[in-house]
Amino acid sequence: MKQKLEDIQRMALAEIDAAGDLKNLDDTRVKYLGRKGALTDILRGLAHVTPEERPVLGQLANDVKDIISTRIEARLRVLEEQASAQKTQSDSLDLSLPGRRPRKGHLHLVSQITEEVVDIFTELGFQVASGPEIETEYYNFDSLNISPDHPARDSHDTFHVRPGIVLRTHTSPVQMRVMEKMPPPVAVVVPGKVYRVDYDASHSPMFNQVEALLVDKQVSFADLKGTLLFLAHRLFGKNTKVRFRPSFFPFTEPSAEIDISCTVCGGSGCRVCKNSGWLEIGGCGMVHPEVFRYAKYDYENFTGYALGMGLDRIAMLKHRVNNIHLFFENDVRFLEQF
Repeated sequence: MKQKLEDIQRMALAEIDAAGDLKNLDDTRVKYLGRKGALTDILRGLAHVTPEERPVLGQLANDVKDIISTRIEARLRVLEEQASAQKTQSDSLDLSLPGRRPRKGHLHLVSQITEEVVDIFTELGFQVASGPEIETEYYNFDSLNISPDHPARDSHDTFHVRPGIVLRTHTSPVQMRVMEKMPPPVAVVVPGKVYRVDYDASHSPMFNQVEALLVDKQVSFADLKGTLLFLAHRLFGKNTKVRFRPSFFPFTEPSAEIDISCTVCGGSGCRVCKNSGWLEIGGCGMVHPEVFRYAKYDYENFTGYALGMGLDRIAMLKHRVNNIHLFFENDVRFLEQF
C-alpha cells in the first residue's frame, strides 16, 4: 500500500503540472481526490490493514493528499492568471483600427418648429404653460362654452377615455386652467399634443398645437392682428401676407380663420393652395364673455384674444412637406434633411 500511495502521488503531480486549462485540472482533482478517486479508495482501504500499520499508512495517505491539494491550488492560480490575461488581451482596444464617428442627432422637425414658435411668443412677453393631455369634459368643452349637443363631443371627433374624461382635442383647456389660478393680466403660450379622430394625408389622430392667450384691459382685435402678422413674418418671411376670414368658435367672439399667402407660389396660385393663393394655418378670436364668466374674470373691464395653430401644419407649410405622417414614421432619410 505504501508503494501504491507513492505511485499515486507521482502520477497525480505529473498530471497536475501537465494540465493545460481549468477543466483538465478539475478532472485531475476528481480523478485522485474525488469521492471515487484513487486516493479516496486507499483511505477507505485502511480499515482492512493491521492496527499496527494503520497509523503509519493513514499519516502517509494524508500527507499525499495534502501534497496533491497544495499542487492543485498552485496550478489553479497559474491557470486563472493565464485565462485572465487572455481575456484582457481579447477585450483590449485595438488602436490600429480606423475610428467610426458616431452619427450626430438633432431635434425633430416638429420640435424645432415648436421651439421657434415659443421663442417668438416669449420675445413678446408670453409665459409658457402646459396642462394634462387626458382632460375632463369640463375643461375641454364646458368651460370653453362648447354646448352639450355640440358635434365636437361625439365619438367620431373625440377620443373618450371614460364618461367625463377625454383625450384633449385642443390645447385650449389650458387657458381655463391658467385663468383659474392667475388674475389678469395674463399672457401665456401653450404648446402640446392633442388628439382627434381623424386620419388622412394632412391629418393625424395625434398632432401638435400651440395656443396663445392674452388678457388685459383694452386688448383689441388689432392687437391680435399685430401679433399674428409678427409671427407670420418671423416664421415664413417678411413678404408673407396674413388675412382673416370670419368663422365661428364657441369660445371666441368675433372669431376668424387665419390664412397666410401660399409659401409655394407666393400668392399667385398653385396646386398646393388650390389656386387661391392662400393657406390656412389656424383659428383665432376675442375671448368669449362666457369663458371669462367661467374663469370668474370681470369681462366688463378685461378683454382678451386667443389663437391656436397646428405646429405640424406650420412645419408642413414652411418646409413643403406633403404628408403629415412623415413626421411620425421615424424614417431617417426624411428626418436627416432637417
